[in-house]
Amino acid sequence: MASLRTADSRLRSYFKENYIPQVCEALLCGLLITCPEDPLKYLQKMIITIMESGLESLLWDMCIDPSMKPKIRRLSETYMEQLFGLDDQLMTPELMIKACTFYTGHLVKTHFCIWRDIAIPLINEENILAEKMEKAIEYDNFRLQKYVFRLWHSYAAGQKKLLTEALLRIRKMCHHYKLIITLTKWRDKARYEYKKREDELMLKHELQLRKWRSKVKVAAKEEPIPPEHSLSKASLLGGIPECDISLLPERAVSQIFYYLTLRELVICGQVCHSWMLMTQASSLWNSIDFSKVKNIITDKYIVSTLQRWRLNVLRLNFRGCLLRSKTLRSVSLCRNLQELNVSDCPTLTDESMRYISEGCAGVLYLNLSNTTVTNRTMRLLPRYFPNLQNLSLAYCRKFTDKGLRYLNLGNGCHKLIYLDLSGCTQISVQGFRNIANSCTGIMHLTINDMPTLTDNCVKALAEKCTRITSIVFIGAPHISDCAFKALSTCNLRKIRFEGNKRITDACFKYIHKNYPNINHIYMVDCKRITDGSLMSLSPLKQLTVLNLANCIRERERERERGRDTGRGRSRLHAGSPTRDSILELQDHALGQRIGDVGLKQFLDGPVSTRIRELNLSNCIHLSDASIVKLSERCSNLNYLSLRNCEYLTDLGIEHIVYIFSLVSVDLSGTNISNEGLMSLSRHKKLKELSLSECYKITDVGIQVPRLTLLGKVFFSVPPPAQLLSPKRDETKAFCKGSLILEHLDVSYCPQLSDEIIKALAIYCIYLTSLSIAGCPKITDSAMEMLSAKCHYLHILDISGCVLLTDQMLEDLQMGCKQLRILKMQYCRLISKEAARRMSSMVQQQEYNPNDPPLWFGYDYEGKPLTKQEITPLKEDEEITVTDSIYSGEEEVV
Repeated sequence: MASLRTADSRLRSYFKENYIPQVCEALLCGLLITCPEDPLKYLQKMIITIMESGLESLLWDMCIDPSMKPKIRRLSETYMEQLFGLDDQLMTPELMIKACTFYTGHLVKTHFCIWRDIAIPLINEENILAEKMEKAIEYDNFRLQKYVFRLWHSYAAGQKKLLTEALLRIRKMCHHYKLIITLTKWRDKARYEYKKREDELMLKHELQLRKWRSKVKVAAKEEPIPPEHSLSKASLLGGIPECDISLLPERAVSQIFYYLTLRELVICGQVCHSWMLMTQASSLWNSIDFSKVKNIITDKYIVSTLQRWRLNVLRLNFRGCLLRSKTLRSVSLCRNLQELNVSDCPTLTDESMRYISEGCAGVLYLNLSNTTVTNRTMRLLPRYFPNLQNLSLAYCRKFTDKGLRYLNLGNGCHKLIYLDLSGCTQISVQGFRNIANSCTGIMHLTINDMPTLTDNCVKALAEKCTRITSIVFIGAPHISDCAFKALSTCNLRKIRFEGNKRITDACFKYIHKNYPNINHIYMVDCKRITDGSLMSLSPLKQLTVLNLANCIRERERERERGRDTGRGRSRLHAGSPTRDSILELQDHALGQRIGDVGLKQFLDGPVSTRIRELNLSNCIHLSDASIVKLSERCSNLNYLSLRNCEYLTDLGIEHIVYIFSLVSVDLSGTNISNEGLMSLSRHKKLKELSLSECYKITDVGIQVPRLTLLGKVFFSVPPPAQLLSPKRDETKAFCKGSLILEHLDVSYCPQLSDEIIKALAIYCIYLTSLSIAGCPKITDSAMEMLSAKCHYLHILDISGCVLLTDQMLEDLQMGCKQLRILKMQYCRLISKEAARRMSSMVQQQEYNPNDPPLWFGYDYEGKPLTKQEITPLKEDEEITVTDSIYSGEEEVV
């Protein structure tokens, strides 16, 4: 067989890729050892075997019978490659000759060099030794130089470091002195600007006060103009007004008139012809509220109004209106009516509802609360109101369970979403079962003042009403944890309970397990709730509102009664130490109520980042540790109530400042003092603050400090002692730091005087609600300043301010035009005539000229009562308000 060493590379590659040498080797080895009788058939058989096994697994002895295989060690994979000349790496004779020649030469050279070194003696030993000594000396000198250099280098580096540090200190000192000079100039400039702003503010305040007083003097000299003629008289005398509202765009005019009541809209239509045209815009008559003018409007006017605007009316409110049946029938003219409120209408009958239902089939909202409707009206609801979504039957006690069964007639009220059954004590378990059969789509359920409501009623309702997301059971004392278990099929988002003694921590475990998306929990006055409830609520990720106010035991309530039932008396009739210690031991034996431990575990969960409103009023076991935890975890908290948490101190209140999202705080009945109030003044974003019954705060803590020229401070921290007047080192500028304050309650703080009102008038001019009830030192001069500056005041409570007179009411009439609610109980110096005149200016007014009761803690002159003068009130005694005067034309809120 010719060699393929010189063959074409393509042919050589073909042989290698197809394993031709290996195949030939296996076949030849099989033929040579086996020696078959028919070689051709043997080769055919072996080739088929090789094809089935594959070329990759081919071996040279594959075609040999196992019994005949030679038992020798295989040194190579194949020998055929050498035979065919395909192996380029095989040893050739030429290469073998070269390798032997190289190896022989290397041995000769190695042995010859060794022999030469041994045989030839050393001739220049002295020269070599001298050369080695010279190298040794040179090496020793190098080591000495290296050692000396290292010493010098370390010394030089140390000196350089000292020089660098000295240079840095000099630069720092220069920079420090430059900063001192800059800050000194800035401080002087800031003090000058601060003094300038203060002077401008005080000057502006004085000018406004003088202008106000001059206005009051002019008004006192002129004869008062009746309110009903003042508008027309002014329009006649003034001619064309400076700003003609008729020139505004129609959309802007509609927005302005939209906020007017029906009476005000009618008066505006009588001003002039252009105003009459503006008041006739159809969009203004989409919603008509007759309840605010129920005492002066006539049935004839109602009928004519409904006939004129019958195509435009979408919402009607007849709440509390005493109307004739004919007038109620005219409602049927409003074919496009969507919302109807006839609550508290004593003349509403089933016949009137029949006329209304026949004409107003598109009603979506229907309020029949506190009316005399019967089962006949219940029969009309599913027949004529197929799209009804909101239904209120609160305090309607004339219908029965049979009437509720009528709701399933015809198409039924399956689109009903909201249902209010408050006060309907006649409904039994069967009645709730009828509701569940007919109103399966209910999502919001309100059942207040229902002492007959039991767990079975809730179970009957929850069997088919699985879409309920909101429940309100206020005044349902017989509801227990079983009700929550029955509601486990619903996806509740809102829960409101109040005044329940049977709900325990177990219900909160159901809430955590079954309602992961709940966002509103209102559990007020539930006496069996403990720290375990807060622990169960901590994993809720969607909870934003939590109200657990008044969740205290009867013993705790008895201990708090000395403060709650008598505000002034609480300081004089505190429980004896022996009695308090006994109550604490009893509470400890029964288990821990809501306190620091439970709140800490509650805030450690993911709920702390979502909570927006937290009310823990009367949870008396809370202390400063809870406030610290709140400031660390609740970054989105907006509303916080810690009323009557007596263990809170100024140290804990300081951490409230770090809840930057907070806008409303209730610290009534706590031990906050002037120092804590100063800390709150640094918050800058508070809009509502309640400090009722906080006896440690004084005028010094609330009013802006009156400092000397050097004592006017522009820093947010107390200035150096040498800059302040010694008399005012402890002053706290709360009002100055709360410029956006809108609501302030400092009621029953008898230590406060006119200084607080003056400070509020200067800085807190955006006040909308103020309560100074039980502050006997307030006089007319302070209220005059308040009336002159706080023009946005809507709610004012001055009950118990015994030094106020009729002059205060005159000032309020001139300055506080937006005042809506005025409470002046126990103001003996205010006459009935003045109160009656004031009632026409506000929507709600409470007035009582009697002397303040004993629990106010002072007499009719504002002098504090002694302990002997205050007689304890009986537990069953109720305090009533007499001689109250309300507006005859406005609704009582």
